[in-house]
Amino acid sequence: MAGMVSAAPAGTVVVSAAEASSTAPYASENANRVLWSETDASTPQPIRDTLGTTILGPQNVEVDLQNPDLLAPPSTDAGTVGNAKWPFSLSHNRLQTGGWARQQNVKVMPMATEMAAVNMRLEAGALRELHWHKTAEWAYVLKGNMSISTVNSNGQNYYDTIGPGDMWYFPPGVPHVLQATSDLAAGSEFLLVFDDGDFSEDSTFSVTDWLNHVPKEVLAKNFGVDMSAFDKIPGKELYIFPSDPLPKDTVAPASAQGISPTPYTFKASQLAATPLAGGSVKIVDSSNFNVSTTIAAAEVTVEPGAIRYWHPTQDEWSYFLEGTGRITLFASSGNARTFNFQPGDIGYVPASYGHYVENTGNTTLRFLEVFKSDKFEDVSLGQWLALTPPELVKAHLQLSDDTIAKLNTTKVTVTGPSKV
Repeated sequence: MAGMVSAAPAGTVVVSAAEASSTAPYASENANRVLWSETDASTPQPIRDTLGTTILGPQNVEVDLQNPDLLAPPSTDAGTVGNAKWPFSLSHNRLQTGGWARQQNVKVMPMATEMAAVNMRLEAGALRELHWHKTAEWAYVLKGNMSISTVNSNGQNYYDTIGPGDMWYFPPGVPHVLQATSDLAAGSEFLLVFDDGDFSEDSTFSVTDWLNHVPKEVLAKNFGVDMSAFDKIPGKELYIFPSDPLPKDTVAPASAQGISPTPYTFKASQLAATPLAGGSVKIVDSSNFNVSTTIAAAEVTVEPGAIRYWHPTQDEWSYFLEGTGRITLFASSGNARTFNFQPGDIGYVPASYGHYVENTGNTTLRFLEVFKSDKFEDVSLGQWLALTPPELVKAHLQLSDDTIAKLNTTKVTVTGPSKV
């Protein structure tokens, strides 16, 4: 009956009104900080709070120091999530006269189904020979300067030289050649990302590999020369080989069809970063780099103590350039796992996985976010909550009005240092 309160039956647990309003226990108050860094002199142990105990058997201390949240996971980790970290240092290296190349694809990182990558190094003047791929190729120059040359299906050619922080992009099937310039005696190093997780650099279509598998009489007929003209073509793929650097004033041969009206390079190093609370971002996609129709990217900085918090609409491939950080992937259904990253590490987040990137060091964290998409898109946690009626947010999370008012509404969110 309205207005009356009945006594609880014998044996019933009586809870307060505040407790009864919650349909689930409150989340743990554990801070779950990173317990050690790779510079610590102590031997890490799989212990967090009252859980775990010491290691008695053999231990790879160096690896454990780099992966504290795998050895002693935060209490928020649960269930099973695939491996989302791959250091290029664990990739087999292909050594050539004049350079090297090492790759990451689904064979070493099964989660990364949408993108694969190659880290390549060329000495000054060295060439990555004329070749093409069945996938698109996106590149980011890490050190030194690179000259690139290509010809498209319209017979238009393109030649340019770019430097650190700059990018190039070749659609599938577009033949190209790469050369490290002589501006830096050591040459150049760069990162390549391909829009297929099954991609293998060892399956590239190279001009030397092709022509040494074509009968010389066919080559002679095609070019209208004597067969002896091809007596010295290589008998196997060159791939990477030394050469003399081209002069700085080199231009591509004139084409009757002209120069490609669509640039295949983008001077991202000259793009002004957008400052954000706790960091900055540069975004490069088809809106400002028109040819890049399957790869969108961002170069992100996160200051010490700050985080980048959101979920993407596409699979995300990340590469860590400077600093140290960690990512927790939320894979739905109560599954979550935390990974730690150092420079040279690759991270991967499947589409729609909730996650953050936290700077866990004392210097700026700088990394690349690469998406298989023509446009850079994401949904930040702060924006999502800030643009939802506050009464609904409070009903879910029981946040105060002051907290609701502080929710971040920035499109690409990097929040300031954590108060935890």
